[in-house]
Amino acid sequence: MIIKSAELSAVCGINSRMPDGNLAEFAFAGKSNVGKSSLINALMNRKALARTSSQPGKTQTVNFYQVNGEFFLVDLPGYGYTKAAVEVKASWGRMVERYLKQSAALKSVFLLVDIRHEPSENDRIMYDWILQNGFRPVVIATKLDKIKRSQLEKQTKLIRNTLGMRQEDILIAFSAETKQGREEIWSLIEGMTETAAENAGADGEA
Repeated sequence: MIIKSAELSAVCGINSRMPDGNLAEFAFAGKSNVGKSSLINALMNRKALARTSSQPGKTQTVNFYQVNGEFFLVDLPGYGYTKAAVEVKASWGRMVERYLKQSAALKSVFLLVDIRHEPSENDRIMYDWILQNGFRPVVIATKLDKIKRSQLEKQTKLIRNTLGMRQEDILIAFSAETKQGREEIWSLIEGMTETAAENAGADGEA
């Protein structure tokens, strides 16, 4: 994927109207410190397009990043930050649920989990929630550079088993430091974008 342009196009809070449009959307979900912003920056070869923070739970909005004028990468609010107030956690959940149910342009949801650890209860709940909303999550196991190569098979198997993934479900090990896994993610997004465009053209000819 050659990135010609990338910009933060829209920021939506709990009462904001989500963007209407024909561009495909690819959403990224995960707990507060799993590295969603780092992943988005790595995908787009930018250091600070998506803001990273040492303070978990900073992203409290749904952020839309338009890429090449062709599609959106959507950064969903992080979950699982234990120090967040109950009402804040509830608002995050409502934002995510509203987005998953209302976005007609959403093509896929990427669920980020930390490859070093067994998926948490919140990870399992989010995985099931995405399934219930009609999507097969693509799981991205982040922080690959933090484990030894010999641990990779064991940790990916642990993630698959804990989440209840099918054999054919996709799991990509990713490192924001080395960019390993970046091209696999882009390959999936490009394929789904092309399919969406072909389907839109077929609908227009019908």
